[in-house]
Amino acid sequence: MNSIPSVDLNDFISGDSIKKQKFVDAIGKAYEEIGFVALQGHFLDDTLVENLYKEVKNFFSLPTETKQKYEIPGIGGQRGYVSFGKESAKGKKEGDLKEFWHFGQYVEDDEKYKSVYPNNVIVEELPEFNKVGKQTYKMLEKTAKYVLRALALHLGLEEPYFDDYIHNGNSILRPIHYPPITEEPKEAVRAAAHGDINLITLLMGAQGRGLQVQNHKGEWIDAIAQPNELMINVGDMLSRHTNNKLKSTIHRVVNPPKKLWGTSRYSIPFFMHPISDMKLDVLDGCIDEKNPKQFDDITAGEFLNERLIELGLIKK
Repeated sequence: MNSIPSVDLNDFISGDSIKKQKFVDAIGKAYEEIGFVALQGHFLDDTLVENLYKEVKNFFSLPTETKQKYEIPGIGGQRGYVSFGKESAKGKKEGDLKEFWHFGQYVEDDEKYKSVYPNNVIVEELPEFNKVGKQTYKMLEKTAKYVLRALALHLGLEEPYFDDYIHNGNSILRPIHYPPITEEPKEAVRAAAHGDINLITLLMGAQGRGLQVQNHKGEWIDAIAQPNELMINVGDMLSRHTNNKLKSTIHRVVNPPKKLWGTSRYSIPFFMHPISDMKLDVLDGCIDEKNPKQFDDITAGEFLNERLIELGLIKK
């Protein structure tokens, strides 16, 4: 496969059983073959997207010392600001050329998870920043819920199989700023080749060149979304749970051509995580003679912790 398939969520929620099945088949096929789709019909409206980008640009334009007061020690970068070079891809020494912010879950009905998750960090200088971030988080979470319902059907599970696992899940909205490149980078690309940790990732801001996906032949292909599309990919948790039936595809963000070094790039992924108690044990329906069980049993919380250590975000 040399291009990213496009699907429309409206088909799934239309009430038309034929359109719904068409969506399930299309997204299932794409995730088995390349692990990425471009999705239209999501729940973000143009005004919210415009406001979010405005607030994100306002935040990253603040003086360094202002941003650094929102860098919270001891929580593995789960909330607030993370400065340049702190995160590197698995197996890479160089820190990626990016700074980012984390919005986390808004728990309203579960004291257990309210006490476990760090609080979201409020930016005093920008009164709209947190409000717009929360609205975006909720709309992306809602979009992800329907995508996972479609995947549950594709896997032969009950449609709401994932619902309880993602309610109050440890999901993260991460606005990223890749700054202008001012000198020849030693080795770092904007984001080195990696797979995502979580169930699925919904990416805003894949409209320009930069994001590349590795197909099963090992070739890098450009993943460029249309203005009204989100790029959505399978993460390692879902790949593991399905015995690699659904593919967590390696992807990267490459440095632009030299003539565009003077430009910033903004990218906003939403990492859909389940609650930490979810068992990622391989589903029985994904094991057969040709595909024996490939992964040990593990919970989402244990797996996340392992990966955050590998990424350098928490210390052993």
